[in-house]
This record gives sequence, C-alpha cells and structure tokens, in this order.
Amino acid sequence: MDVVELLPRLHLLRFPVGQAYLWRDGDELTLVDAGAKGAGAPIAEAIKALGRDPADVRRIVLTHFHEDHAGGAAEVAGLCGAEVLAHRLDAPVVRGEVPGPPPVFEDWERPLHARALEQLPEGEPSRPKQVTELSDGDVLDFGGGARVVHAPGHTHGSIAVHLPAHGVLFTGDAVAASPVDGAVVLGVFNLDRAQAIASFRRLAALDAEMACFGHGDPVTARAGRALRESADRYRTPG
Repeated sequence: MDVVELLPRLHLLRFPVGQAYLWRDGDELTLVDAGAKGAGAPIAEAIKALGRDPADVRRIVLTHFHEDHAGGAAEVAGLCGAEVLAHRLDAPVVRGEVPGPPPVFEDWERPLHARALEQLPEGEPSRPKQVTELSDGDVLDFGGGARVVHAPGHTHGSIAVHLPAHGVLFTGDAVAASPVDGAVVLGVFNLDRAQAIASFRRLAALDAEMACFGHGDPVTARAGRALRESADRYRTPG
C-alpha cells in the first residue's frame, strides 16, 4: 500500500484497487473509505508509520458499499474502535443484510471490471456490526464541518464528503481520474448513468480546490473548474 501526503493533515492510502483517505484534526483521525478485505492491518501499520495510534481513528466514512471501499471497514473498526458511517440507502448492504445491486455495465466496462475483480481478495469480507446511517446535508464533526452530499448513480447511496473550510472534496466513485492521462472523468460501473451524470454536475458546482477520487490521482488545485469542464462534456442518456 502506498501512502501519499496531499496536505499536512491529509494522506492518500492507495491499494491495488482503489484508495482511501486519512484526515487529521488535532489528535483525531477520520478515514474516508477503508479498502477491500484484508486492508485493516496495512491501514493500521500506515497510521503507525505516520507517528499516530490506530486508536486515534474516530470514524470511517464510506462513500458507498462496493467491496474495494467498504470491504475493510469491519477490520479497521475492530482494530481502531472507530464508528462506521454510510448513507442510509447503502448501509444495509454494508451490514450484509441485503445484497448490493450489480452495476449496469457499458460494453466497454466489462473487461475493466473483470480485471479489477482479479485483483480483489477472494471470499466475503467481514461486516461491521453497527453502521451509522447518513443522509444528504448531514454535517459530520471533522474537517471544520464535513458535509455529506448524496451523489447517487454509482450506487443508490453513494455520497461525497465536502470540507468547505478546507476546499477539499472526497468524491468516492462518482468522479474518477483516468489511469491513462489523469483526465477527470465520470466514474465507471454505475447503476444509473443519467443519475450519475447529474451527481457529477452537482459535485462540480461545489467549487472545491482539491478533489480526492476513489480511483486515480487527486486534483490538487482548481478542482472545481476541472470537474465542471469534464461534467459539461457528458450528455444525459435518453
């Protein structure tokens, strides 16, 4: 796992598939997403390598239920004693109460998805016993007031997390950076493409300085402009 400092209080944790983000407020840490099954111990070791105690992690905010983002949540919560939070529409899937609906693939996405699955660990991940349910507009106690932004389309309960006080936006998989050229693009493997495009436009309107994606390198300056320029190129199906 690679650990990359984006700001003195923000680090990117990059896994074989996807990534998470570690935010610091004084003595408290917040993890945005938690990697796949098996990510718990590497995340704890990364926190120690940064000179912090895993017990400093107070909360794990999941942007959506997919395994590469939520599969490690129970492990991290068990190691750190952290609260797990997810949107109310995805929380039952995170808890393992219901299966998650599969994406509606574009033809060109199928080989990409197959390659991603090959890099994920086999078997079902453990599930967090408790998940605090979130709704659009909720404000969480980190980053000077972290606002939950419902961004459906990738999953029904996908969220972004906006830190207006710091100009930082965590988009989950609603937005991504292309592995080919780093261009800002609509996230792949969506349930509802039209809804996903609408969510992309909503996030672009937030005018963040830094955008942190679930996949691909973050945009570290003038992110709002980059998101708007990309979102304007997409046309809603139908």
